[in-house]
Amino acid sequence: MFERIARSEEITVVELTRGSKVTQGAISQHLKTLKLAGLVSERPEGRNVYYRAEPAGLKPLADWMEHYGVFWRERFADLRNLLKEIDP
Repeated sequence: MFERIARSEEITVVELTRGSKVTQGAISQHLKTLKLAGLVSERPEGRNVYYRAEPAGLKPLADWMEHYGVFWRERFADLRNLLKEIDP
């Protein structure tokens, strides 16, 4: 759902529901969670609420991945070397 929001400038719950097999209530709950996480913002206009992705909300995840990326790069390098030893 976040990807779909991110690909749109703004999108409503009705638009997110259209073409999916997910209920409007379930989408609303998911949007609430994304909003609490700082991943989306909302802009009410009349009877509609428009949702927009907030890329800055991904910063904690990006920071975490960067921190642990060093660990995993080293492990994958070790695995690559081991596999070369096993099957040159």
